[in-house]
Amino acid sequence: MAESELNIDSLISRLLEVRGCRPGKVVQMTEAEVRGLCIKSREIFLSQPILLELEAPLKICDLIEQFDEHILPGDIHGQYTDLLRLFEYGGFPPEANYLFLGDYVDRGKQSLETICLLLAYKIKYPENFFLLRGNHECASINRIYGFYDECKRRFNIKLWKTFTDCFNCLPIAAIIDEKIFCCHGGLSPDLQSMEQIRRIMRPTDVPDTGLLCDLLWSDPDKDVQGWGENDRGVSFTFGADVVSKFLNRHDLDLICRAHQILKPSEKKAKYQYGGVNAGRPVTPPRTAQAPKKR
Repeated sequence: MAESELNIDSLISRLLEVRGCRPGKVVQMTEAEVRGLCIKSREIFLSQPILLELEAPLKICDLIEQFDEHILPGDIHGQYTDLLRLFEYGGFPPEANYLFLGDYVDRGKQSLETICLLLAYKIKYPENFFLLRGNHECASINRIYGFYDECKRRFNIKLWKTFTDCFNCLPIAAIIDEKIFCCHGGLSPDLQSMEQIRRIMRPTDVPDTGLLCDLLWSDPDKDVQGWGENDRGVSFTFGADVVSKFLNRHDLDLICRAHQILKPSEKKAKYQYGGVNAGRPVTPPRTAQAPKKR
């Protein structure tokens, strides 16, 4: 399908028609339309930086809470009804500017509708709608956890490979107003300068170790000082001391990330850490442990 033949408005309209219908209602899309979404959005991703530098006005929140003027939703994982509900709450583009933090596919029953609406909005509003890469935007992961099977059942394996080519070009992180660092997973012992992120070449698969892997896979842990082993078997966990040093070094106030399911009562106490100049309590600095050899 030629770019001129991809009718984004028609596709978005069909994707939104299921609002109010029973959850799981399939949206009719042609293979050519879906392939066109992947190809065009891939071009846009590559035309924009791998480390996005964004400015307000935006809205910052996850799927439960709203903060300031940004919308930063957490993992969607094929929950298309929840995605539509999020837009109903925060405003359908272009009413609000969005930054999504990854993990759009797998687990849920409607990964195709979910990722297609997100890619369609990216094409329609490229300067107001942003998608970061999650660890499930990786062939070796979504081959196992549902997206491959959904593509195979509804279309074919070739289309799944087209999605892989698109996912390999997604941006990895974002900085909002020079104060809020956003990524899907977390920090890395290899990350000393933001220039290291900017130097990551795309398209790229997600490696088993290293900076890109950590940005998509690592987790905070309030019980860890420095760097610890990750129960996922991939990347590391990092303590509040690591967060504080990172924020101070880069003159940041906050890290926004996804990658985990948290009870609302746990969020601030367990996973939100402030910087020295952030006007909120700070965990006393500790000596970070050297990361174990990979």
